[in-house]
Amino acid sequence: MAVPIATEAYREPVISRRRVLWKRVVASRYLYLMLLPLIVYYGIFHYYPMYGALIAFKQFSITKGIIGSPWAGFKHFEYLFGLDKFWHVFWNTIIISIYRLIFGFPLPLIMAILLNEARRMLFKRTVQTIVYLPHFISWIIMGGLLINLLSTDNGVVNNLVRAFGAEPVGFLTDDNYFRSTLVGSMIWKEFGWNTIIYMAALAGVNPQLYEAGVMDGANRWRRIWHITLPSIRGTIVILLILRIGNLMEAGFEQIFVLYNPGVYNVADIIDTYVYRIGLTEGRFSLAAAFGLFKSVINFVLLVIANRLSKMMGEQGIY
Repeated sequence: MAVPIATEAYREPVISRRRVLWKRVVASRYLYLMLLPLIVYYGIFHYYPMYGALIAFKQFSITKGIIGSPWAGFKHFEYLFGLDKFWHVFWNTIIISIYRLIFGFPLPLIMAILLNEARRMLFKRTVQTIVYLPHFISWIIMGGLLINLLSTDNGVVNNLVRAFGAEPVGFLTDDNYFRSTLVGSMIWKEFGWNTIIYMAALAGVNPQLYEAGVMDGANRWRRIWHITLPSIRGTIVILLILRIGNLMEAGFEQIFVLYNPGVYNVADIIDTYVYRIGLTEGRFSLAAAFGLFKSVINFVLLVIANRLSKMMGEQGIY
């Protein structure tokens, strides 16, 4: 039977597009080969574990396994939303994350701009190394350093406070200071990493723009405002979207290392609460429901932030 001309005319562009796509894949085969380990990593450690989210909808029993455990529907979610403790740790997570966003997000950008304006290469590289090194120190080690520095008993900082005749400050034991200590130590440890990202973006700014600005009489601050910031606006927006998409991640490892029962009121977040009820108390279904709720919130925030960035004329992350 003869194939209609219209069908043949439709198939030819499809076949040609497939050939072009296949040629591109073959031409970039080594890049895809380099990408393969990352795909395997995400598949094994990020996507495959999503199967465990079923626990949130089951009355999980270790002996019966995930499949054999009976369905519980939304029972665990209803129980969670009825807990006063749930809303307490939820708002603690939001407050700490917002503090981290407000005080931690602009600092790497400011540092990168200042380093970009520095003319002495030795000074620039020295400062970059100093601010970048804490990123490679684990929170276990960093926690020990902070305890030695801020302890009320024999901490270096409080010894100096006593030397001036003042009372020691409970940076790690007082509700009034603990969140500030969390945010400050997070900034100390991590802002160097984002500074490097911004420095890489600044390296791509066309130097002729600055030369034109100088010829037009723009001073250094004007060049920063009208050339530097607009040139890296895309990078700033992407990092901001990713940060908003992780708003429910308040820093489990850091808080777990530094907090104690005396500051649970201001330091207990979703992740630490899930750890206690999941691993310590063995209530795996409840912990899974809590974690799934947090992931859904993060996903919604990511979509909203990306949508807003596109409405403002930016490219977004997808």
